[in-house]
Amino acid sequence: MDEFRSEVKELQIGQKVRELRQQQRLTLQALSQATELSKPLLSQIENDQVIPPLATLLRIAKALHIPLQTFFEEEANTRKCLVVRADDAQRMNRRPSHGGAPQPYFYHSLAYGKKHKHMEPFLVEFDPALTDQSQPVSHPGEEFFYILEGQVELTHGADTYILNIGDSVYWDSNEPHRLRALGTEIAHGIAVLYPRN
Repeated sequence: MDEFRSEVKELQIGQKVRELRQQQRLTLQALSQATELSKPLLSQIENDQVIPPLATLLRIAKALHIPLQTFFEEEANTRKCLVVRADDAQRMNRRPSHGGAPQPYFYHSLAYGKKHKHMEPFLVEFDPALTDQSQPVSHPGEEFFYILEGQVELTHGADTYILNIGDSVYWDSNEPHRLRALGTEIAHGIAVLYPRN
């Protein structure tokens, strides 16, 4: 629990959500209506009790009229080139232990801190034990995914694709889509989101 809390506080996603909401003079109720997310969930996010999955962050970003990458930027970081060492990748979206629903994946920002970026790259880890939690999502933009380990199923609109190690896929995010691990092994991949706002 302490490890989860320290990681959440370090990422400061909840603090950023609260600050952006307050800057726009929105109540939690107004943000809840705009995102179709519950007030208790938004409160947990703002209080650093839950790190939201990417689909939830995208809904919040859209409601606040900001790009997704705002949540992964550092105000003082003006470097033109950002190197993220293997030991520095921050694991995000640990399963909350107090009321939040478990998510079927973890994500690691591979460009955390870089300002003014147009793409958002992540290392994604899919837990096959939680595939039932996975729901289709849609949002403006495009996505690219490359499979590093395991086997992943992509459902995009009415089509389903089985992706193996070394396979890659690029899709329009406006169509409902879902990724989930197949089999019993954890699957890993590199995802790059271009969240057109």
